[in-house]
Amino acid sequence: MNIVFDFGGVVFRWHPPSFLARVWPQRVADEVQGAAVAAEFFENYGGDWGAFDQGLIDAPTVIERIAARTGWPAEEVAQVVAAVPDELQAQAGTVALIEALKQAGHRLFFLSNMPEPYADHLERSQPLAQWFEQGVFSGRVKVSKPRAEIFDLACRQFGVNAQSCLFLDDHPANIEAAQALGWQTLLFRTPEQAREELQACGLFSPVAQ
Repeated sequence: MNIVFDFGGVVFRWHPPSFLARVWPQRVADEVQGAAVAAEFFENYGGDWGAFDQGLIDAPTVIERIAARTGWPAEEVAQVVAAVPDELQAQAGTVALIEALKQAGHRLFFLSNMPEPYADHLERSQPLAQWFEQGVFSGRVKVSKPRAEIFDLACRQFGVNAQSCLFLDDHPANIEAAQALGWQTLLFRTPEQAREELQACGLFSPVAQ
């Protein structure tokens, strides 16, 4: 099977409430407050941050726009933008899952909403070519999930059809978009839950762990 992984929150750690509590302690006291601040900062990955994800604006522009929209000082916004790459640490459980699926003979790809500077960082710092045959970053193709265009583009680039793909993502809207296009899907919550569900589907045996 062709198995397609999302990155943030699936392969790599990405939990904005705890992230903001760590990098912005002067504004975010805990994860509860972090969730509220994240909603304003990232706008559910629409607005300013969505344009950054799609490669339509660069980092200085997204910093300027978020500061203007929220009233937060630009230097503090820049601190958050600069801290994202270090937050994107590989999740050991997902890496083990990737290795098990590769050992079982499946083809692995990725489809990630990711601004180009962060995509560059991941390519430099992580063994993406070892884990995946290829992938699509939204910042490089100027379109992002959940729009149908990026799923169609991924199929063309990977040389596969939608029905042969199983897509793992942690955002229900992206899962629903993929399903509407004929993709098989798995809503990712934890590496352990994903492993259990994939084993239940017969995609690899417990021996492959």
